[in-house]
Amino acid sequence: MNPQSPLGVLDGNTLEELARVVCGDDHLYYRKGFEIARFLENAGWQRVPDYDGEYRREWVLARLTERREDPTELEKVLLRLADPREYLDEPGQLPAVVSAVNAFLVYEGVRLENPGGRPRIVACDPSLAHPGSQGPVELRAVMTDLISDHEMAALLQHRLDEARTCYANGAHVAAIIMLGSLLEGVLVHVVQERDASLLGRTTPDRVNLDTLIRVCHGAGWIDADVERFAHELRKYRNFVHPRAEIREAHTPDRDTLDMCWPVVNAVLNDLAESQP
Repeated sequence: MNPQSPLGVLDGNTLEELARVVCGDDHLYYRKGFEIARFLENAGWQRVPDYDGEYRREWVLARLTERREDPTELEKVLLRLADPREYLDEPGQLPAVVSAVNAFLVYEGVRLENPGGRPRIVACDPSLAHPGSQGPVELRAVMTDLISDHEMAALLQHRLDEARTCYANGAHVAAIIMLGSLLEGVLVHVVQERDASLLGRTTPDRVNLDTLIRVCHGAGWIDADVERFAHELRKYRNFVHPRAEIREAHTPDRDTLDMCWPVVNAVLNDLAESQP
């Protein structure tokens, strides 16, 4: 296994689904036989045999199966599927392809991400119903871009996956609470890793989200508009306490969640762009 990737040896059914997407069947990005061979070469494969006129999906499956024991070779195929350069003539196809891949790749415990056009494979929990679902706004960073502690980055990535699952299944309050928890976890570790002195005498275990948002804005790591809306998300995160929701006399719905999700994306994107 590539030490930088969680990809392992893929199941036979996964390979069949991957062959389907590479071919572009079922209204995905269609490739003719010779275009498939070129795709594999563009993915970085060496010694790709000429397409012999066989059924496209069977030919692709045979090629994938030949390299099944080398996850790095299959990783190249997956990353190429999420590469914007593959869709210069039809850029609108990229999200559909990535979504199609993640629909089956999740069961291998991984998912394709494409933050800022930089494809990568990240670990996810296969028990989640829809971890491949994307939030309503593009996320240009992943946790490992922001946090050097790989264990914490994985935990926070898992919370983002859970928030996506809540989003997909209409659990609006749960999703908002999860996003607030994620935001707090990211900010406290970013402050610790970049400049813990900004917390003064407050320990990371006792600092609150309000302080973290203000500190990160004061340090120039998140913009003023992001700070303002992050405080609104913080207020909704407090609905983890039922009495807070009763006091507000408002039950968050899909529209509320659709406003909160971009806030988290904006915070993560700002943090990635402001890295020293």
